[in-house]
Amino acid sequence: MTGRLRIVVIGDEASDPPPGIEVLVEVTDLVFAPDAATLDVAIRDAEVIFAWDGDGEMLAHAWPNANALAWIQAASAGVEDLLIPELVESDVILTNARGIFDEPMAEYVLGLVIAFAKDFGGVFERGRRGEWRSHDTERVGGKRMLVAGVGSIGRAIGRAAQDLGMHVRGLGRTARPGDDIFEAIHDADEIVEAVSWADFVVDVLPLTPGTRHLFDARVFSAMQPNARFLNVGRGATVDEPALIEALREGRIAGAALDVFEEEPLPPDSPLWGMRNVIVSPHMSGRAAGWQVALVELFLENLGLFLAGEPLRNVVHKRLGYPTWPRP
Repeated sequence: MTGRLRIVVIGDEASDPPPGIEVLVEVTDLVFAPDAATLDVAIRDAEVIFAWDGDGEMLAHAWPNANALAWIQAASAGVEDLLIPELVESDVILTNARGIFDEPMAEYVLGLVIAFAKDFGGVFERGRRGEWRSHDTERVGGKRMLVAGVGSIGRAIGRAAQDLGMHVRGLGRTARPGDDIFEAIHDADEIVEAVSWADFVVDVLPLTPGTRHLFDARVFSAMQPNARFLNVGRGATVDEPALIEALREGRIAGAALDVFEEEPLPPDSPLWGMRNVIVSPHMSGRAAGWQVALVELFLENLGLFLAGEPLRNVVHKRLGYPTWPRP
């Protein structure tokens, strides 16, 4: 022991550290734990963990050795992989990366909406065949979007959709009146009514016991046949077989999926070959500079931690996401 604050970075090598973290080398006891064996030892006397890779299995294995741990910073907005029972029941603070991915994900979603409305998939395919065929496309302005998940990412998506002239509603944990972004906010009990209203349904929900497979056959059956479903939240919020069936039967017009229950998406998944489906490899938030921004957030929170001040983005561990301040 050096007597200095011990910080453990989970999931990265000292030879390839998160960009900017090296500023802590001279002032803290900074330890990198790329595997379970290293973490088992490194977590002893550690007060802070920066979970660059949110590996709950590693954390659970090492937890009995944690005798001084006070705070874990996740490098993602979703924290379900870290929410082991021991952490949930403890006094250890968990913070997430809320705010880092809001605007990049909003841009990504709007790109997908426009791609569907303007038939870019068909345009590109015909272009590769050398086929000259003009046709009318849809207007985005005036269309209706339901955003499932009304935290900071959902609000950024709703704001961007508003700017294009879309009507926007939200789906949250509790029903409540609308605000400057959402015309109305429904709860899960109203999901069938909510999706039936929308031309585009955007899933940005965190994965919790209450959201697992929330989008099931009943929900997809309630959607309009011309509606598109976009998921940039968590794959397990969707019953994938039910979605595939709805797409095959033409009960919804299309889907754009950035997240899946199993990642990478297995090569034999029917989703790969569907003409009305856009598949992307969990990249909606990965805009240039995201890693630097994550480290900057951690360093800001570290300063607050050392000063004894409230941290940014404290997660309600039983709900699985920050609840205050409500955006």
